[in-house]
Amino acid sequence: MTIRIYRTKHSMKHDLGPEHPESPNRLFAIDDQLLASGVEMVCEHADATPIADAYLSLAHAPHYIKQVFDQANTLSDDNPLVWLADDTGLVKGSLTAALESAGAGCNAVDWVMQGTDRQGFCLTRPPGHHATYDSAMGFCIFNNIAIAARYALQNYQLQRVAIVDFDVHHGNGTEHIIAGDQRIMMCSSFQHPFYPHSGSPVLASNILSVPIEAGATGDVFRTKVAHWFDALINFKPQLIFLSAGFDGHAEDPMAHLRLTEDDYYWLSKKLRNVADMCCEGRIVSLLEGGYDNSALGRSVVAHLKGLASPTTPPPENSNGGQQ
Repeated sequence: MTIRIYRTKHSMKHDLGPEHPESPNRLFAIDDQLLASGVEMVCEHADATPIADAYLSLAHAPHYIKQVFDQANTLSDDNPLVWLADDTGLVKGSLTAALESAGAGCNAVDWVMQGTDRQGFCLTRPPGHHATYDSAMGFCIFNNIAIAARYALQNYQLQRVAIVDFDVHHGNGTEHIIAGDQRIMMCSSFQHPFYPHSGSPVLASNILSVPIEAGATGDVFRTKVAHWFDALINFKPQLIFLSAGFDGHAEDPMAHLRLTEDDYYWLSKKLRNVADMCCEGRIVSLLEGGYDNSALGRSVVAHLKGLASPTTPPPENSNGGQQ
């Protein structure tokens, strides 16, 4: 297995209280399942480093970046929590956690680009795909995946990268940031209509959206996203990014799809096959949603097992491969 898992030192310090669904317990649950499954022992592991402030501007407006830092600087014993949006806050440690979470994506890019047949998984929080160019939203402070994609294009002189977002909530922030950037193809599936009430119609021609009705099962999901794979192969990305949200699971309380961990394994394996065909197996996956802790942990295990499954080579013909 060639997967390297990136963690951060401050993710657990970003804690907005026991009633907030995006809690440190999510990471504890994933680690429990990684250990129980044995996947933990066969992956590589690395600590993420905070992103350099200058790279935040790859996805965000300077005034928004300043706002986040300024708000973080107001935190004190007398003012322990500030809200950037109705559902997205900062406590002491949150800004560092957010910088590390964004940095993890760039660290993973560096690692996968320095070899072949490599996959990186960023087991970090806060998530990112709802953060727009100039605002926090949906538990997200910085748009980790948009930053990482632009970082790869800039630092490795790539011409094409792809983002696949399978979180149950539309990645409106990512779409907002990369719409019209023809170097980036975005494939996105999401429950619709549903929070954040966006995604259909799409904003630009480089975005391939798949709205899915509430109650849809894994069979429906697989049928609806099946055309992604040919589209990605035709686009020929040099690196594939995944916004890996697992809140479409049937046990998740935050939405109404009926997916299982088998569906996440299937999708991850299909995407690994595309990466093998287009970009020497290089994938960077970043954790987004998933709020039933047991289902989240099991789904992440399935996701990593799918990413670890290389394309099966075609069988040799009956004369031993001789023509």
